[in-house]
Amino acid sequence: MAESCCTPGGNIMILACSGGSNVGQLSNQAAVELTREGYGKMFCLAGIGAHLTGFVQSARDVPGMVVIDGCSQACARKTLEHAGISMKSYVVLTDLGIEKNKDFNLNRDEIDRVKKAVKEA
Repeated sequence: MAESCCTPGGNIMILACSGGSNVGQLSNQAAVELTREGYGKMFCLAGIGAHLTGFVQSARDVPGMVVIDGCSQACARKTLEHAGISMKSYVVLTDLGIEKNKDFNLNRDEIDRVKKAVKEA
């Protein structure tokens, strides 16, 4: 399972925050939808954080990557930094004007705004 879910085969590796707030879940939902639409492939940020060799090497080797963080805590970015992986493109949802809260009823307009920002990154 780990090999099939984490082998970069799409054009862009998508690494998303999946934190315990609306912006974390918006990051995750946008990554899922972009993967389904064929824009790129969602990749396992937790595997990188755990320093699993194959995951880290795949992230280092991929030609295209976008990292999506929900807020300025920057958990996804810091996970990559901790593993010694350079980011290629980066989106922070609160920088898009999306307010962080604990409302998990995700807004379609916000998901679409995140997807657009990722594509532009």
